Amino acid sequence: MALLMARQSVLLRAVVTKDKPEELLKISPKATVPVLLFEDGSIIDESLDIMIWALQKNDPTDLLYIGKPEIYPQMLNLISICDHEFRTKLSAYKHAKRYHQPQEIELRSQCEKFIQKLESSLQKQEFIMGSKLSLADLAILPFVRQFVNVDKKWFRSAAHPHLSRWLESMLQSLLFTKAMRKYPLWLECREEFLLSWD
Repeated sequence: MALLMARQSVLLRAVVTKDKPEELLKISPKATVPVLLFEDGSIIDESLDIMIWALQKNDPTDLLYIGKPEIYPQMLNLISICDHEFRTKLSAYKHAKRYHQPQEIELRSQCEKFIQKLESSLQKQEFIMGSKLSLADLAILPFVRQFVNVDKKWFRSAAHPHLSRWLESMLQSLLFTKAMRKYPLWLECREEFLLSWD
């Protein structure tokens, strides 16, 4: 989504992590996705770093809130909490739900502390950091979506109306639709596909 917003066209090789192509293993020792490979052979292999790289090159809608420099560190801090604390708890919650483990509700409650933090922000404003879309919205969206999908019925009855509105708006956007387009797998077709807003 950040690449699209930054109008940075890239060639995609779609992979599944259970069946990693040799080419991926050669360029990235971590062998995680996404990996951005440049023509000079250098790489960026962290999602957030790819997003920041793209937006520092071109940020026409000011997702980095350059006009409010005090917000950028707050944004990075919130994303860090999501990446390190919330994601760990979310993985445990998803596992517990899948295998019907007794600690499922406790793990969901732990996740909900971060969810409530977002709900509080969205009670005051349309997006996580303010009145307009930001890097934080794009970085956090996939994990909120995962959290909701663990138990949609429970989430519908939970008291998170502002987060629900934000999530629905994000998922219904043209940006999300373009970003979620499915591509044939590289291992099956050996084809690259252009990711571009146009």
